[in-house]
Amino acid sequence: MVHCERERMNSYPSYENIYEQELKVGDKNIKVQIGKFSQQVASAVVTQCGETVVLTTIGLGKKVDWGYFPLSVEFSEKLYAGGIIKGSRWVKRDGRPTDEAILKARVIDRTIRPLFSEGITNEVQVINTVFSYDGQNDPDMLALLGVGLGLEISQIPFHGPIAGLRVGYSKETQAYVFNPTKDERKAADLDLIVSGSGDRIVMVEAGAKEVTEEIMLEALSKAQQELGQVTVEISKIAEAIGKEKIELVDKPDEKVTAILEKLAKDITTKYQSEISEMVKKEGILEPTGKDEFVEKLVAEFGNEDDAEAVLKINAKELASVVDKLMKKEVRRMILEDKVRPDNRKPDEIRQIWSEIDIFPRTHGSAMFKRGATQAVTITTLGAPSLGQHVENMDGEIVRNYMHFYNMPPYSWGGTGRFGYPKRREIGHGLLAERALMPVIPSQEEFPYTISVVSEILSSNGSTSQASVCGSTLSLMAAGVPIKCPVAGIAMGMISDDKNHVVLSDIQGLEDHVGDMDFKVAGTREGITAIQMDIKLTGLSVEVLEEALKRARLGRIHIMDEMLKAISEPRKALSTFAPKIEQLTIPTNRIGELIGPGGKVIKNIIAVTEAEVDVDEDEERGVGLVNISSPDQEAIDKAKEMIQNIMYVEEVGDEFDGKVVRIENYGAFVEYLPGHDGLVHVSEMASEYVGDPNEIVKIGAEVHVRVIEIKDDGKVSLTMMSEAEREKAKSNRSDRSEFRGQRKNNYGGGNDRRPRSSGRDDHR
Repeated sequence: MVHCERERMNSYPSYENIYEQELKVGDKNIKVQIGKFSQQVASAVVTQCGETVVLTTIGLGKKVDWGYFPLSVEFSEKLYAGGIIKGSRWVKRDGRPTDEAILKARVIDRTIRPLFSEGITNEVQVINTVFSYDGQNDPDMLALLGVGLGLEISQIPFHGPIAGLRVGYSKETQAYVFNPTKDERKAADLDLIVSGSGDRIVMVEAGAKEVTEEIMLEALSKAQQELGQVTVEISKIAEAIGKEKIELVDKPDEKVTAILEKLAKDITTKYQSEISEMVKKEGILEPTGKDEFVEKLVAEFGNEDDAEAVLKINAKELASVVDKLMKKEVRRMILEDKVRPDNRKPDEIRQIWSEIDIFPRTHGSAMFKRGATQAVTITTLGAPSLGQHVENMDGEIVRNYMHFYNMPPYSWGGTGRFGYPKRREIGHGLLAERALMPVIPSQEEFPYTISVVSEILSSNGSTSQASVCGSTLSLMAAGVPIKCPVAGIAMGMISDDKNHVVLSDIQGLEDHVGDMDFKVAGTREGITAIQMDIKLTGLSVEVLEEALKRARLGRIHIMDEMLKAISEPRKALSTFAPKIEQLTIPTNRIGELIGPGGKVIKNIIAVTEAEVDVDEDEERGVGLVNISSPDQEAIDKAKEMIQNIMYVEEVGDEFDGKVVRIENYGAFVEYLPGHDGLVHVSEMASEYVGDPNEIVKIGAEVHVRVIEIKDDGKVSLTMMSEAEREKAKSNRSDRSEFRGQRKNNYGGGNDRRPRSSGRDDHR
C-alpha cells in the first residue's frame, strides 16, 4: 500500500517551487523531489530510497523524419556514486555502460515505449543518472518510478500513469517483498520486475530459481495491486504540478485519409484472395510476389500524372497500403478462423531439429533449429582466472559464467552493420544467461570459467529462446555438469476489443503484427527467466495466466525434442579443454602459499609450468586454489607441491629432506617446500657429535623425523631411529655418570685436578 504525505511547496533563495513528497512502496520509503535540478528539460525528478539517489530527466527535442519513434533511454551508473575511483592506472573517467546498465535502460524503454501516442516524431530522451548508491537499495527501481512520474507531469502526451517495482520471493519464508534490498535479493528465489498500474501490466522481466507458474502469477497479482496504489499517487502529483499536455502528432489530412481508406477497401474487395495467399506464403517463408502485386496495383490505381490530386498514389503509397492490409489479414485469420499464417494451430510448436558436436575443435557445440529459427551455440572452458572483471558501483566483481548473443544481418536474409553488439543483442544474451544461471554449477563443483556464445544463423521469431535451448545442449556436450536442462519458448497474442488468441512459439510475422512477445524459459520443475513486451497499453493478469500455462506445455514439448540429441552432460571434457583441479586451504594460509612478493607461487608455476590461481571464498571461509594445464602431469606436480606447503606436521611424521643451513649447535633441514626444522647435534647420531659438519654437509639429503612441534611453530627433528635415540640417551647418561665420579674424586665442580700452590708440586 502507498502512503503519501501532503505535498509541500518550499521557497528557497535560489529556487522556485521545489516540490517534495514521500511514497511508501511495500515497507520502503521513497522520497520524490521535483524542481531543484535541471529546470530546462520537460521534467526532472529526483528519487531517493535509503541513501541511493537517482536523477531522471526527460528531454523533448525537435521533429525528425526517421520513420520510427525517436525515443532513447540511458542509464548512467557513475562509480563516484558508490565512493569508488576507477581501478585502471591510465583511464580514470567512467567509460561505456556495463551490460547490466544497458539491461536496466532496456527495461525502462520497454516499459514506456508502447505508451506514447502513435505518430510522434519528436525526439524524446530519458536519462537516469545515479548520484548516490548505498549498496542495498537498487537505483533501477527508483529510475523506473522517476520515469513514470516524470512523463506524467511533463507536457509530452503519454498514456499513463505508469510505475514499476521489483518483487522478491523466498521459497523458505514463502514471503513476497517489494523493492527488496541487495541482501534480500541474494536470499530470494524470484527476482521479478513489473511495470504497470492497477488494471494493466505493461512489462515483465524476471530471473528465478525454478519457481512454479502459480508463484509467478501470485507475484504478478501482488505487484499489480501495489502498482495501483503507486499510480494513484502519481496522478495526484500530476494534478498538482503537472504541465499541460501539448499536441505532438500531426493531424492527418482528411481528404488523404479518405482516399487511402477507399483505396484499401477497393483493393480488399477485388484482391482479398491474393492478399490471403501472400500472407500464407510469408508465413512459410516463400516468395510472396508482393512487388509484382504492387506493380499491378500501380497500373490500376496509380495517378502519378495527376498534378491536381491531393495524394499521388505511387508504388510507395501502395506498398504501404498492402502492408497494412496483410497485417489486418493475419490478425483476422487468427482471431476469426483460428488459423495461423503457416497453418499451425494456436498451441502448435514448429518442427524441431537438434544436433551436437557441430565443430571439431570447440569444447562444446550444438545447433538448435525450430522452424526457420536456427541458433548455433559454442561453449568454451577456461581457467577461473579468465573470468570477466566488471567494475561497477559495488566495486569489482568477477563473472565466471558468461553468455553472449550475436545476430548478424545475414540471419534475416539482409545486409547491415556488422561489428560491436547492439543493445538488443546484449539484452538477449543477458536473458539467456539469466535463464541458465540457476543450473550452472558453482566454482566449487566445477572450477572453470564458462563462456557460451550463441550465433543466430537464421531468424524467424524467438531467437533468444532458441539460444537458451542450444546453449543447454552445448553445455552438456562440453561436459559441464548442469543441474538440469533448460528450454525456452516465446508466446504471442492477437487481440481486439472483444476477443484474444494466445499463440505458442510465435514466428517473425506473428511477432511483427501481434500484440505480445512473452518469453518463458525454465526446467521441468519451474521457471528460470521470463521477459514480456507488448504493443498494447496493458494486459490483465488473466491473459498472462493463460500464456504461462500454455508456455509450460510448450516448454516441456521442446525439451523432450531437444534432449533427443543428448540427454545428460557428458562425463568427460573435450580433449582440447584445459584440465583444472581445485584445492581448498585455510584462509589464514593464503599468504603462506603466495609467499613474499609472490615468491612461492611463482616458483610453483615456474617449476611445473601449470597455471595456479588463489582466491578467497568469503562465504565458505576458505581459500580456493585452482590449478590448470593441458598436461595432467604438470597439474599433479603442482598439486603435490601445494599440498606439501600446506601440510600440517605431526609428531612422528618422517620425511626425506635436504640440509639448507649448518650452525655450531645443529643443522636445519628442509623436509617439505617451505618447511624446515632443526636437527640438534644431539639428534644427529647416537655417539657424541662435537661438530655438525662432521656428519652433514649443505645440500646433503637426510632422513628425518618430527619429534617436537613447539607453540611458536618451530619444529624439532631427529636423524635417528627410536632405538638409536635410546642408545644416545644411554650414552649421555653414562657420560653424565662419569663426570659425576670425576667430580667426587677431585672434590670440585669440574673434572680438572685442582692446581697446587706449592712450587715443588708444580715441578
